[in-house]
Amino acid sequence: MLSLVLGSCKQKNESTTALEETTKTKKVELIKKGPKLSESYIASKKSSITHFYNKNWPHNSLNGGFLVAKNGHIIFEKYEGLANYKTKQEMTSSTPLHIASVSKVITATAVLKLIDQKKLSLDQKLNTILKGFPYPDVTIKTLLSHRTGMRNYAYFTEKKGIWDRHKILTNQDILTIMATKGIDLEFKTDTRFSYCNTNYAMLALVIEKVTGLPYKKAMEQIIFKPLEMNDTYVFDYEKDKETATPSYKGNFSKVNLDYLDGIYGDKNIYSTPRDLLKFDMGRNSPEFFPAKLLQKAFIGYSNEHKGKNNYGLGIRMMNWPTGQNFYFHNGWWHGNTSAYITLPEEKVTIIALSNKFNRMTYKVRNLSALFGDYPFKLEDDGKEE
Repeated sequence: MLSLVLGSCKQKNESTTALEETTKTKKVELIKKGPKLSESYIASKKSSITHFYNKNWPHNSLNGGFLVAKNGHIIFEKYEGLANYKTKQEMTSSTPLHIASVSKVITATAVLKLIDQKKLSLDQKLNTILKGFPYPDVTIKTLLSHRTGMRNYAYFTEKKGIWDRHKILTNQDILTIMATKGIDLEFKTDTRFSYCNTNYAMLALVIEKVTGLPYKKAMEQIIFKPLEMNDTYVFDYEKDKETATPSYKGNFSKVNLDYLDGIYGDKNIYSTPRDLLKFDMGRNSPEFFPAKLLQKAFIGYSNEHKGKNNYGLGIRMMNWPTGQNFYFHNGWWHGNTSAYITLPEEKVTIIALSNKFNRMTYKVRNLSALFGDYPFKLEDDGKEE
């Protein structure tokens, strides 16, 4: 018995060491800044961004962080409002905020990294990785691109007899419920797109199974530490529920945690605009993984209906007939809203995070018009597409 335990520990340690070795990359290789920007260029862009900011978030109404950068150089950033309304703790550049579904971009990047390391393949079926997974045609690719046909766990766990909502739901619980409670697919796998958080909850389990580590530790080793995202972490319900930056409704009434707050992969990463800039620079670095693999993430996989809106591997996009493409991901969980915009051609990153509900967070996409031929208007009615 002792030898079996020691052997198991040794195997786990060896797995952990191997993962650490394969994810070690020098900082200078991953987040190296591009050419410096001229003072006149910075002044011109900063003036337009300042005008945009003052119009859309007057009187400290952002309550979060906002950053615009090109070539890794920050052109504009602002941190305003309160991180904690009760203690009056102010928002700073190092205040981690819940980035909601922008977490999916980071989860997808970790999966792509494991694919690069030959630990996974895009077309690999999930039932070869997760024991008991009930849908035979679901693959890593259909999970990443939201084409599985699975139902949203937030909805099927509300049904009577499925789950006791006094208990915190876990990722493994979702898998068990789907395998034992007769949760049918909404539609046949890979026949259409349907955005579903369950896809990324399952990808988090895949990361754990392949690395032999909890999702939190795996993300630290694959993404956070190599990119020196020092203020970024995965929320642990039991450990962090009293200390994590709270979220609020528009009137600063606190939004309480619920039984869904233990799920990770689709959400539950806390980060800052500066850390997300590091992530964007690293993610788009050819030293992080081959450009050919990253390009697969920026391909739209849902073309069954004509239109400009599409989804790649962990990234939303707009593809216009002109050939211009726009890449982004928004997030919303409780009172937290988030926007991540990456413009690889222009090497521009735009980040907005807020822990007090505000749809204006999503409007930062309009700033893309300052850097490229994007059909957005800085002055519009504020409606989100």
